[in-house]
Amino acid sequence: MNNKLSRRDFVKSAAILGTAAAMMPSAIVNAESDSTIQTTIAFVGCAHIHTPDFMNKMKERKDVRVKYCYDYNPKRAENWAKFHSCEAISDSPDKIWNDPEVQAVVICSETNRHQPLVEGAAKAKKHAFIEKPLGISAKDSYAMAEDIEKAGILFTTGYFMRTDPKHIFLKQMVAEGAFGKITRASAWNCHSGSLGHWFDTDWRWMADVKQSGCGGFGDLGTHMLDILMWIFGDVEKATADIQVAVGNYGETDEMGQGLIHFTNNVSATLTAGWVDIECPVTLIISGTEGHAIIDRGDLYFRSNKVEGADGREPWTKLPKAPQLPIHQFIDAVRGKEQPLVKPMEAAARVAVMEAMYKGSQKGSWVKI
Repeated sequence: MNNKLSRRDFVKSAAILGTAAAMMPSAIVNAESDSTIQTTIAFVGCAHIHTPDFMNKMKERKDVRVKYCYDYNPKRAENWAKFHSCEAISDSPDKIWNDPEVQAVVICSETNRHQPLVEGAAKAKKHAFIEKPLGISAKDSYAMAEDIEKAGILFTTGYFMRTDPKHIFLKQMVAEGAFGKITRASAWNCHSGSLGHWFDTDWRWMADVKQSGCGGFGDLGTHMLDILMWIFGDVEKATADIQVAVGNYGETDEMGQGLIHFTNNVSATLTAGWVDIECPVTLIISGTEGHAIIDRGDLYFRSNKVEGADGREPWTKLPKAPQLPIHQFIDAVRGKEQPLVKPMEAAARVAVMEAMYKGSQKGSWVKI
């Protein structure tokens, strides 16, 4: 299987065997060793640009059965059901919630439609992969996180950049003190989506803030925001300068630069948007004892505390890449322990992103 990272990679699911067990998320059966036992899932909402990739990932697995495809737009549900050859089109999410065979769902609806679907999945005890961001605002995101935790269901979201060995290595080095005192960090995630009119047709809702909750800065920025928070922890306050660049999607923002102050006093910048023809550098971490830069996919690492780390050549002593999140999700449902994103982690990213948008409007810091 190709483990090369892409924006369209990430999902995680749960498999519970039998009618009674399907309603008890804590009773996960270890089906990992028996590939003949299939995990039954459903796609609930098919609007997201990552939908085709997630469906392709499910096609790769003989141990997954896609029983239903649902979307509030029947034509879209029909199209994606044909794409995946799923068994049935559901005209209502209730049919999925009430089917004891369905063990997990992949929610790829418009972001403003997440909350009722998440509430339904939680009440029905269906494990849920929910495409990022979790919600439109901090308020609805924390409410969904609480519902998920109370239900005791498995959860994850589309933060696939956590499976990059370079990010895993740098998180470990920061934790071990290889950088000394962190003096600065910067992250970038940009592409040319607006310039290339990616969102003109099937994905138009992603450039409609009422449905998506954000524009280019939030859409791409949430990935590297997750990496920064994964490495450095909770955020105290944030702000940003978020703008429309070429105006291909009206007043929807297409780019931005954020400033983040963490509770441990680390400061970082975040750049993201849909109007860059190149984005060679994606992460820099600098400290009194070390420095790291990811440039065109290569990591250059220097540390006074790590033997051989002189920063002159690409650093290749990296951990093995984990499974992509969609596969992690399925494996977790099948009883294998996986490094899943926690519901409150996903909600916290929305809260920080919301603060950056508010900071841009006010021209000031916003406390989290």
